Amino acid sequence: MAARLLLVFLFSIQPAFAATTPTQTFHQLYTREWQWRQQQFAGADDEDSQGKAAGHLPKVDAATQSIREHYWADVLAQLHAIPEQQLSQEDQVNYAVYKQQIETLLTNQKFKAWQMPFNADSAFWSDLGFTARGHFINAKDYQNYLGKLRDIPRYFDEQIANMRLGLARGFTQPKVILQGRDQSIAAVADAPNEQNLFYTPFKQMPAIIPADQQAQLRMQALAAIRQDVIPAYAKLLAFMRNEYMPHARDTLAAEDLPDGKAFYQAQIRQYTTLDMSPDAIHALGLKEMAGIHQRMLDVIKQTGFKGSFTDFLHFLRTDPRFYAKTPEELLKDAAWIAKEVDGKVGNYIGRLPRRRFAIKPVPADLAPIYTGGRGGPGIYLVNTYDLPSRPLYSLPALTLHESSPGHALQMPLAEEMQGLPDFRRYTYISAYGEGWALYCEYLGQEMGMYQTPYEQFGYLSYQAWRAARLVVDTGLHHLHWTREQARDYLRQNTALAEHEIDTEVDRYIAWPGQALSYYLGEIEIREDRARAEKALGEKFDIRAFHDAVLSTGSVPLPVLRERIDRFIAEGGKSPYAQP
Repeated sequence: MAARLLLVFLFSIQPAFAATTPTQTFHQLYTREWQWRQQQFAGADDEDSQGKAAGHLPKVDAATQSIREHYWADVLAQLHAIPEQQLSQEDQVNYAVYKQQIETLLTNQKFKAWQMPFNADSAFWSDLGFTARGHFINAKDYQNYLGKLRDIPRYFDEQIANMRLGLARGFTQPKVILQGRDQSIAAVADAPNEQNLFYTPFKQMPAIIPADQQAQLRMQALAAIRQDVIPAYAKLLAFMRNEYMPHARDTLAAEDLPDGKAFYQAQIRQYTTLDMSPDAIHALGLKEMAGIHQRMLDVIKQTGFKGSFTDFLHFLRTDPRFYAKTPEELLKDAAWIAKEVDGKVGNYIGRLPRRRFAIKPVPADLAPIYTGGRGGPGIYLVNTYDLPSRPLYSLPALTLHESSPGHALQMPLAEEMQGLPDFRRYTYISAYGEGWALYCEYLGQEMGMYQTPYEQFGYLSYQAWRAARLVVDTGLHHLHWTREQARDYLRQNTALAEHEIDTEVDRYIAWPGQALSYYLGEIEIREDRARAEKALGEKFDIRAFHDAVLSTGSVPLPVLRERIDRFIAEGGKSPYAQP
């Protein structure tokens, strides 16, 4: 009741609107909710934050979570009351995108996903490190940062209370993936003064901040680290080691969680934007794997290798020629490939973003449990930890996916897109974003990026890896595979190194459904392209097609399909073509 009353209050303080048409009602609804959402997540430190800058961290306690659930339920009810067919064509697209967003937000609240606030490679405590490694411009940025540091004890206490609620009902991460996950907490709890991760922004400060103010800010930072950060991390470390890890569940499957079948189906819907059953996805994965495997055998013949498929995988995993000797060599090779892409990408995409990206190593404290690479606005992270698990023959595919024309191109381009509502410019739908990035690996064939049979095999191994996710994710969470079954499947069907197999399987266990988004998204884009090529014939322009795909912002796959249908109906024109 208290939550409902507060919800009524939140709506009552909004400016009065005099909506007279469905269009006005819709615009006012999403504008108001987006502003509220930014307030709710103000100060959030995660890769996909939808909050605004603030001198504090978000509230995450159970009462706040209840308020959010009621709010989004009310928003969804108001959405359903809007006659969608009376909206313009563009607003019907906005409606479909926005409705999927609100349904996803509400579903996560109903399943109380906030009681499990971490997975195998990302966590609320490690997400804070992204800001610590960020770029600070002025004194206000530092003051906001100090406010967050001082707020960590409250924030962690709320997260711990949430995890205790999860423990009480068996809604936890599996015990098997928790080993070593406490090390990133200990790294902060055990690091005093200037050695602490959270002191990083103060080691080199902008010259526009006067020296005396810099000194004062540094003193405040050391005090916050000593009085707030280290005690909070130490408390969290004790909780994880003494309470959470010993009492986490022994099962692996998402379907073994409370209301698990419905939860896993909701995760599939969230990450794929499709209504596919786990059995249908599993069967599709097996079918796709068979086709990719045959193509891999064909490439092995081109290398002249004499031996079985298993022998070839062993050769790739153990021959030193395929591995960088130093982290710098791996980074430089990634940079070289990225610059090669720069010289070709304009032939395939008409509108390119203004924003550039840096290439940096994954931070040392995250690298042991992190993916091989990660890309986004302004950054392409390359994991230089355990170099024998980072083959150079896979680097072209990885770079196409994580940098350009993948994540480091698509996401900034969406942000720069004028005319789209903010809820489309600044949010990320995995099926679209990961589907596009995986499609970029496919596009690398046409761009001439795979210059040896080994690099071609690396691309196919990556395709097999993503198709295998359809099999492994559903195998783990629906068919109740063991961790070893999942590891064996990747080991037998891809060229992934043992370390990467381990980190990937643990990621799928801890993050049900997310791994399904990649290959299903790529299939959609490739099918859309094939449909456009067939319909348009000689009128088909690859640059115009990619512009149409990228102009949507992050959208559900059915919305993308409709956009390409419109692209075909309009004669294959680029959305940026002059009338």
